[in-house]
Amino acid sequence: MATVAFEAEQMLDLIPQLKALPSRRMWLTYDAEADVLYVNFKKPSHADDAELTDDNIIVRYENDEIVGVTILNASQRHRG
Repeated sequence: MATVAFEAEQMLDLIPQLKALPSRRMWLTYDAEADVLYVNFKKPSHADDAELTDDNIIVRYENDEIVGVTILNASQRHRG
């Protein structure tokens, strides 16, 4: 049960960041082998443009609307 409580606390810490995202609905997929986190705000989405930021995050667009982000090297990112 200690693991469940720890995971719940981590999820609660995410709430302020999640509320700031461009969509209230999202789907998360983590690819451990590639160490990539995919965050989609629309399903299905058909991105027609994308940009790579200076911190290796790919922002995907469909008709100028952000439909998702791809976070490269996800496990190496820590705030603190």
